[in-house]
Amino acid sequence: MSDAASIDDTLAELVEEFDLLGDWEGRIEYVIDLGKGLAPLDDSDRAEANKVPGCAAQVWLAVRRRGDRLNLLADSDSALAKGNIALLLKLYSGRTPSEILGFDARAALDRLGLPSALTRQRANGLNSMVGRIREAALAAG
Repeated sequence: MSDAASIDDTLAELVEEFDLLGDWEGRIEYVIDLGKGLAPLDDSDRAEANKVPGCAAQVWLAVRRRGDRLNLLADSDSALAKGNIALLLKLYSGRTPSEILGFDARAALDRLGLPSALTRQRANGLNSMVGRIREAALAAG
């Protein structure tokens, strides 16, 4: 067994952090701060093929396979979208395709109270990001 936290453990840690933050404004600030911590994305990864459709902002998601795991790299031209994708990378990056596909992202995001804190368009963008990650896992699986 690896010493890396399981996807459920990572979610539990995020839920705890979000609970401490209290109101949705604090949660949104936290998400934006997560985005500031993303590593810069290579220009070569800002290709049309890596763009996530259905997002109000431009969001790029690049997938690198390392053994049986998928490492995800992402960026956005919007601070909130960048934070949202950073949150998803915290959950999904470095996981196997089966771990990604076996995880209920919608329930997880509801537990964090994130979709209700976002506009409908941004919540749809978040769902599009999850969809793109799941597509990558299906293709790699």
